[in-house]
Amino acid sequence: MTNLNKFVAGTELEKATLEEVILKAAATGNKPVFNNAAQHFNHSFFWESMAPNAGGKAPAGSAIAAKIDADFGSFDKFREEFKTAAATHFGSGWAWLVLDADNKLKVVGTHDADTPVAHGLKPILTIDVWEHAYYLDYQNRRPDFVDAFLDKLANWEFAEANLTKAAKL
Repeated sequence: MTNLNKFVAGTELEKATLEEVILKAAATGNKPVFNNAAQHFNHSFFWESMAPNAGGKAPAGSAIAAKIDADFGSFDKFREEFKTAAATHFGSGWAWLVLDADNKLKVVGTHDADTPVAHGLKPILTIDVWEHAYYLDYQNRRPDFVDAFLDKLANWEFAEANLTKAAKL
């Protein structure tokens, strides 16, 4: 964040929201600002995407559970798609549950500092699949990390809040 603050000091972006900085930097090709802003956003979003004693299936009766069932067919199909996207992602990056412009949930992957925000998608939940996120506990077993995230850490309350804020329900 220190570098990002230095990059935007004295510019029109100094008072902008993080999402506005990401969009402007993406549109103008300002890689140093984009990379710093997007990585800050992505990592902050990842930390919020986890909670202690969380994970498992999205809570029955919740809007996020209903939307997952409607858009993926079932929670199990969502889980399979999310796990595949995260476990098979080549190199550094992210797997995301996002809401698209058609108000549909989908799973996407981004590389390095890229973020769904830059593509008009609304992030709902994410997992960091850079090795720094899991290597100490899981070494080269990324699928085990993804299972642990989904089974014990996925913060469905955070996802529900993001869905409510983003969706035209």
